[in-house]
Amino acid sequence: MRYNQVTLNRIEKILDEASYILRYERGNFQSGYCILEQKRVVVLNKFLDTEGKINTLIELIPQLQITYEMLTTDAQKMYDEVMLKHEAQ
Repeated sequence: MRYNQVTLNRIEKILDEASYILRYERGNFQSGYCILEQKRVVVLNKFLDTEGKINTLIELIPQLQITYEMLTTDAQKMYDEVMLKHEAQ
């Protein structure tokens, strides 16, 4: 998996298709993110670089309620990559 803007966009698409709102905000997040489960909102620290955003989302996605069947084929492939990467950590 490459750490570039294209990869970040593909990971962001997973959240979009799973009906999560992804926002980049300024804040004091110890882990780099905040999850508002009831509203399906994920807030990431906007000061993270691209690699930091990707790593944070890889750490975060397994914690979310994502229905695999609702994802497009491309998003399913990226989701599988994210899950493999997360398991390897």
